[in-house]
Amino acid sequence: MAIASNRVVPLRRSHQSQSPKRSNSDNPQLGLLLIASTKYTISQISNPGTPPILLIKDENSRFDPGSAVIPTTMLDYIKNQLVPDIEKTTKSYNINTVEIIGHTDEQPVSVISGNLDSNLEIAASPEGSVITLKAGSNADLGLMRSLAVVKELLKIQQQNKMPGIKFRAYSAAQLILPNGEFAPIPQEKRQPESKRRRIEIRFTRLGEVREVK
Repeated sequence: MAIASNRVVPLRRSHQSQSPKRSNSDNPQLGLLLIASTKYTISQISNPGTPPILLIKDENSRFDPGSAVIPTTMLDYIKNQLVPDIEKTTKSYNINTVEIIGHTDEQPVSVISGNLDSNLEIAASPEGSVITLKAGSNADLGLMRSLAVVKELLKIQQQNKMPGIKFRAYSAAQLILPNGEFAPIPQEKRQPESKRRRIEIRFTRLGEVREVK
């Protein structure tokens, strides 16, 4: 991302010895320049740049096919690496919201009928469990897996970790490739592809909600 230069060109004093000294208030243009420069500097300090995107790859921590039960290797990663990364990144970039996005491959889900329409809110509650959910599509499966990670993070948050951070669970199904492009229309039978299965962690800061009219 290109960052505009904040270099200030020094103003040269005139060599005319008889010229009277003038304050900034006598020069409106200079005053505006100083104000603009100050505002620009403050803006750069409060906007340190773009936060990273973290990935939990299926190649390293694999869910069972059609399942949202977090494997042991992923649980260890969440507790020992992801949580410290979230705490560090949210502080460095003034973040208040972490988005967890579940990505799947294009292989169809074997379950014919899902139950998220009737059970999702119950599973997302503190007393509920993602285990009770059945995916009827890859969109369902991606959401189930991201929700499982969010619920684990919320449990850890109760141990005085990641204070004030909000978590959101989303699904991208099989639509977004690892390079960020839309997946093409399959020309043959849909196949499993481990590189496309992943959990993505994005950092953002929620602002004022404005209705589009």
